[in-house]
Amino acid sequence: YGWLNMVAAPDLREQLRSLVQSGSARVVVDLSGVESIDSSGLGALISGLKAARNAGGDLRISGPNTQVMAVLELTNLNRVLKPV
Repeated sequence: YGWLNMVAAPDLREQLRSLVQSGSARVVVDLSGVESIDSSGLGALISGLKAARNAGGDLRISGPNTQVMAVLELTNLNRVLKPV
């Protein structure tokens, strides 16, 4: 289990960018192994969402725990980062 924070966020951002550039505009990010998320992690997800939408697709999340959902709700990002 891990943290989606300023250490992990750049890798996620790059993986999402690479996926979208390779033609996968419909992306699902599995958050079931994420214990905690910070603003850097949220930024990486939003960056991936923008890239996917610009390519005509979308980004969804799956398996967020209660802490991650609480952060999404607190920031109102639950409106755009929707679970599948």
